[in-house]
Amino acid sequence: MLALSRKKNEAIIINNNIQVTVLEIRGDQVKLGIAAPKEIPIYREEVYLQIQAENKRATDVANIDELNKLL
Repeated sequence: MLALSRKKNEAIIINNNIQVTVLEIRGDQVKLGIAAPKEIPIYREEVYLQIQAENKRATDVANIDELNKLL
């Protein structure tokens, strides 16, 4: 993991087309702004993990359905 220090209104650039800017710092919270192409999905980690879990469940159910068809 790369760890960087940034101040309010400072940014980092990722892959030449994603800009992450520190918008606000309040106590232990940091508000970030992310500018990226529309085709790049951006999720909070907890939402991303929920999506991944749901996709795994859907795949597991599909695999069970395929097994049942074979039996």
